[in-house]
Amino acid sequence: MIGMEALKEVITKQKKELEELEVGTQREGEENIKIIDSFALVITGVRRCGKSTLLHQLMKSQKKSYYINLEDPRLDGFELKDFNKVEAIMEELYGKEGTYFFDEIQNIDQWEKFIRYLVDKKEKVVVTGSNAALLSRELGTRLTGRHLTYELFPFSFREFASLKKTGPSLDLFDNYLGNGGFPEFLKKKSDPTILHRLLSDIVLKDIAVRYNIKNIDVLKKMAIFLISNVGKEFSYKSIQKMLGVKAVQSVIDYISFFEEAYLVFSIPFFSYSFKKQQVNPKKIYSIDNGFSNHNSASFSKDYGKMLENLVFLNLRKKHKDIFYYQEEKECDFVIKEKEKVTQAIQSCYKLDDENQDREFKGLLSAMKEFKLKSGLILTYNQTDNFEIEGKKIEVKPVWKWLLEN
Repeated sequence: MIGMEALKEVITKQKKELEELEVGTQREGEENIKIIDSFALVITGVRRCGKSTLLHQLMKSQKKSYYINLEDPRLDGFELKDFNKVEAIMEELYGKEGTYFFDEIQNIDQWEKFIRYLVDKKEKVVVTGSNAALLSRELGTRLTGRHLTYELFPFSFREFASLKKTGPSLDLFDNYLGNGGFPEFLKKKSDPTILHRLLSDIVLKDIAVRYNIKNIDVLKKMAIFLISNVGKEFSYKSIQKMLGVKAVQSVIDYISFFEEAYLVFSIPFFSYSFKKQQVNPKKIYSIDNGFSNHNSASFSKDYGKMLENLVFLNLRKKHKDIFYYQEEKECDFVIKEKEKVTQAIQSCYKLDDENQDREFKGLLSAMKEFKLKSGLILTYNQTDNFEIEGKKIEVKPVWKWLLEN
């Protein structure tokens, strides 16, 4: 519990600190974000991807706003009943009928009860959080049908170009390919210690503390292993043996926690049988190329995997059901929409005589299986068109594709 005067002082200082921040780079799709009464707008995403800056931008579109960052160490001891004090303080300081903005709300136990109270009062409410599953569970219990969700990722290539104040180009894409899109990292002259600290914060604050995990060393080693092995298949058993974890279930839990915190994403093998999906290895992807690059010794050497990770991230922003497909050869990505596979996509750094047969066969096998007339191969900077066995295959540079999507 926090005293009224102490809480008022923190709220006042936070509002001033937020207003002193730069407005920041306009985020793609921001103009489509709607803040309406009787619904809570929930913005989720990995730490430091720009959620607070987005809140600042959204606040400028409102006549009056109330803001509180619940991860502030000055709010240590904040409890559910302190929200009532927040409401009283906000109205005292700024008057009635403002839009509520709660940053990193998942830090407060049972927060959804107060948000439901505000929603029932037909207030406008925006909340952010860094744990997708935690927010989802709590929204499901108290705010079913009364919330809108928006996922925020590190900068896209288009947003990266906007930050750099230059038009998109292949040279700029080279920079983006290795450095990724975490805003603070890019603005502070790409200081790698920012991404080192971010990894530690996710592992410690979002996972170890939240889930009471004592063996932080193994947890961090697993995180580094996963972000270093982008696009590669893994099994829970193999990771258990490699890191010496006592139980396979612990590995399953840890990877689930990493995914909830947006550190990594896994995609399953495509099969119409759920059981086959579960027994086959999954493939892993990282939240950001720069994050993997600067926290791993091996990732930066594999340009093909860096390219593949960018392709995945762009697909993940728009699609939930992403799989890899494999018969004799592998197709990197198949996209399922409304119970039907609609796209087959292959990613490779350069299409040449050595890999062309493999890449074509993997893509064609998926196209035949799902009765697709066309498929896509994304490369570093090649453009071409092929027709094989009556199927059309387009080859396109990733950086141009990113701008289209």
